[in-house]
Amino acid sequence: MERPLLATTHLLSDIASLLGSPSAKVDCEITGLTNNSSEVEPGDIFLAFPGSKVHGANFAKEAKSKGALAVVTDVEGAKLSQELPTIVLSNPRKSAGDLSAWFYSEPMRDLYSVGITGTNGKTTTTTLLHQIWMGAGRESGLIGTVETRIGSDVITNARTTPESCELQSLIATMRERHLRNVALEVSSHAISLHRIQGSHFNIVGFTNLTQDHLDFHASMEEYYLAKKKLFTFEFAELAIINIDSDYGMRLANEIELPVLRLSRTLTSADWSYQSITPATCGTDISIRGMGGILIEGTLPLHGQYNLDNALMAIAIAVNSGVDPIEIASLLPQLTPAKGRLEKVDVGQQFLSFVDYAHTPDAVSAVLRVCREMTHGKVIGVLGCGGDRDASKRPLMGKALLEGSDLAIFTSDNPRSEDPLAILREMIGTAKIVAPNMVIADRKEAINQAISLATNEDVVIVLGKGHETGQEISGILHPFDDRLVLARAIESKS
Repeated sequence: MERPLLATTHLLSDIASLLGSPSAKVDCEITGLTNNSSEVEPGDIFLAFPGSKVHGANFAKEAKSKGALAVVTDVEGAKLSQELPTIVLSNPRKSAGDLSAWFYSEPMRDLYSVGITGTNGKTTTTTLLHQIWMGAGRESGLIGTVETRIGSDVITNARTTPESCELQSLIATMRERHLRNVALEVSSHAISLHRIQGSHFNIVGFTNLTQDHLDFHASMEEYYLAKKKLFTFEFAELAIINIDSDYGMRLANEIELPVLRLSRTLTSADWSYQSITPATCGTDISIRGMGGILIEGTLPLHGQYNLDNALMAIAIAVNSGVDPIEIASLLPQLTPAKGRLEKVDVGQQFLSFVDYAHTPDAVSAVLRVCREMTHGKVIGVLGCGGDRDASKRPLMGKALLEGSDLAIFTSDNPRSEDPLAILREMIGTAKIVAPNMVIADRKEAINQAISLATNEDVVIVLGKGHETGQEISGILHPFDDRLVLARAIESKS
């Protein structure tokens, strides 16, 4: 966990008072917070949350051995952490957010902070926004699915939105390094599990909402309502919402926050496209914004969904104070996030890409873009992750069949599930007939896709994108779609 170099110190008694819990019998100076026992440093409080499989308080002994001075947990956790002074709370996860923000003196209020939520587009939107800020000479931070960036320094992430103690520590580090802005991906899990509790955003953005995470949320309505919680005065000052979807239009009409509306097609929106023209190296665009702002240039990205992402990033950049003229000059330099329609080119006569698409809507959207790029075949390779929303599997399989000339069903990260059972759910009631095929081994599936590709075809490997491992039966094996794809192409040459 990244921490500020200048240690923050608070008395345990003050922390107990803040949390509304009786003061611990032993007072001491606390210099840090963490919920990960392996990352405890001397002087820390160990935040022990109940987990889906095991309670964090089971690791209190390890935390103590590394120098933790106290534990914050719930009643159940208190029974497991009796070796350390313990602050007992009814909802320690929620309280930890407010504690973490207080502990680091609310660092998000010292940066221009932006939170982006939605099913798809969070990573690309925040990446483009970060690139604009950096290109405009504004040292900025980025926290998301692929990585955390503190200026030009890169840290690998374990999840889209960090736990609250790590999040506030990261942003305090950014403040210490004199960064001016931060763009943060905000997942529905992070909202529901209070990881952003205590956070403050100048702007929160909504990209879209399509089926995903129904293993966590009971319904699409519950999923929507989880996202909606971000769009309140508790967390933000202004909302920027893409209204091209029913959920976006609904959100814009239901919330009390001031709203700026974005649309790819509705010129009545606050930000919209005046013109979109396909170009050899991307898309020529003309954007009309608030107050008559006009931004024109060539965007080196393909696909309508990337136009949506770029529109949001540009609107937020303007609101953060970047000159529209400067943004226009930066457009040709913008690049997609890692693993998002990322090109793999080793000199072959056909196109090949990897993409992180792992929802039915995203699979369909990416395959449409591939179709626009070629007069040849679209060869799609896709799997579905194990221990995740199973209801979307047949929908993703259907999207693969409908969007590909040649569809290859394979494994993604099966995790604890049987890969063949996942494939059966993906296929559902569809009949897989030639040239479509099922190849459970992902490497073999990619090799087969490349062997069948001819000049002017497009091969797209979907689902894992930037990931560098494949989880099978609890073991993470090295596996990078980009490397496997490149090696398959080289072997074909």
